[in-house]
Amino acid sequence: MLYSALIFGLLGSFHCVGMCGPIAFLLPVDRKSPTKRALQLINYHLGRIFTYSILGLVFGIVGKSLNLFGMQQQLSIGIGILMIVAISIPTKLFNHYNFSKPIYKAVSKVKNAMGAALKKKNPGTFFTIGYLNGLLPCGLVYMAIFGALATGGVWEGSLYMAIFGLGTIPLMTSAIYLGNFIKGKAKQRILKGVPVVVVIVGLLFILRGMGLGIPYISPSEMVAIEQVSAKHNCH
Repeated sequence: MLYSALIFGLLGSFHCVGMCGPIAFLLPVDRKSPTKRALQLINYHLGRIFTYSILGLVFGIVGKSLNLFGMQQQLSIGIGILMIVAISIPTKLFNHYNFSKPIYKAVSKVKNAMGAALKKKNPGTFFTIGYLNGLLPCGLVYMAIFGALATGGVWEGSLYMAIFGLGTIPLMTSAIYLGNFIKGKAKQRILKGVPVVVVIVGLLFILRGMGLGIPYISPSEMVAIEQVSAKHNCH
């Protein structure tokens, strides 16, 4: 299922460029030195991936707790259904019943801290901006977090989110170097493909939880139990 994290990252980065593009364009990178600019961008991406990994770690702990109670398959099915339902909700309806409104104050603090960091050019500036960038609300990040939760492991959840972050690097870096180079109809067509991918990944999670005996995709319940037991014995 780690492949789904990479797919989320690669396709989700088109959404990221639209949402976080202004932040990327405002990065105080050194335009005169290609080497310094590359190092600064690496630090920015490391900051984002660090935040994603911590989020994956936290939700991986929750997933592991449910796994210990023998709910791993039910959790996988539930996450798959939740992904499909969430991506199917019309944008207007979602915005009307946006449950993230109570945390707007926290988001405002993150934005203020990021604004202050953008004015600085010390060595830790770019890591800080990336770290704060990763804390901003993002629908695709939420989908990736669902995937991390479904892994049923602490380190697996962290790795899932780290791979998601790695998948966003190519397009985000290209946007910083080249600007908003994808415009108009091409961008709209690409963005329309994101919900399709989310639905496919959601179906994969449902199949995984059903235990149909399909190798790698939907292992039987007995195989899943043996894999979990082997994993815990290794630890």
